[in-house]
Amino acid sequence: MLEMNTRKPNNRKNDSKTKTVNKRETPKGRSTDKKDGKAKDSTFKGSKSKELKPKDAKARGRFIDYKTKLKKGDPLPSFNDHAIRLNKYLSNAGICSRRDADVLISTGLVSVNGEIILEMGYKVKPDDVVKYDGGTLKSEKKQYVLLNKPKGFVTTMDDPLGRKTVMSLVKKACRERVYPVGRLDRETTGLLLFTNDGDLAKKLTHPLHKAGKIYHVELNKKVSSEDLKKLVAGIDLDDGKAIFDKAEFVSEDDAKEVGVELHSGKNRIVRRAFESLGYKVTKLDRVMFAGLTKKDLPRGVFRHLTEKEVAFLKMLKNEK
Repeated sequence: MLEMNTRKPNNRKNDSKTKTVNKRETPKGRSTDKKDGKAKDSTFKGSKSKELKPKDAKARGRFIDYKTKLKKGDPLPSFNDHAIRLNKYLSNAGICSRRDADVLISTGLVSVNGEIILEMGYKVKPDDVVKYDGGTLKSEKKQYVLLNKPKGFVTTMDDPLGRKTVMSLVKKACRERVYPVGRLDRETTGLLLFTNDGDLAKKLTHPLHKAGKIYHVELNKKVSSEDLKKLVAGIDLDDGKAIFDKAEFVSEDDAKEVGVELHSGKNRIVRRAFESLGYKVTKLDRVMFAGLTKKDLPRGVFRHLTEKEVAFLKMLKNEK
């Protein structure tokens, strides 16, 4: 039997009223229907309306405040990144270290734009003309060149006797004028560093910053274990005591080949130390200098240091 529609047409307005339900919000986002007293969840799954959590609202408020502060705040101060201190300018030009440059400045040997500068913190601009000892200086890019020195070259900028110098081996390395850090005698081979960084050069050669060096030594006769111990204990030379960090045989089969490690920068110290013990050095090769090695660097060839290697050299700690 079909159901009959007994609803009267004029009751539609009443129906729409019955659909309207008075609700009151509960603290947890639930609404209560006054008609049936049942609570309904207003945040059910699939709801289009999303409530802003207290934490999000607070973060959003901070973000808006921050943007407003940027708009209303004072402009940031501007800095002249191209101006550098005068002592650093002298160091970049390869004259000396920054500490030594302070001495030159205080003695009135440096002028900027024709005026002698005595102020330590004076800053030089790119278009300033800096003069020292009558010559105009030019700030240069720092260069770091590592050479595997062959025999027959003296470590000097210019030799009055006309002998071959190490500078002829690195003349094509860069346009800047670089200088050798330390020295190797004419018959010694191995690693030799060149740079125009006066601060680093002084650090690697200063008594408090002596860079570690390892030499491969070949001698005219077999070396005794007792003599190697003497090298580590210290040997008295004409200019003081020479102390080696390590002295070991390169191999057990050949006692004529020895590896030594030291930090001293005394002239010809390895040759003189073995001569004092009655040996003659027939071959001397520096295989490591301040952590740098000869790996992939043939004899007579140079290469530029990587940024990582330069950073490592600048981080070397004082040696006592």
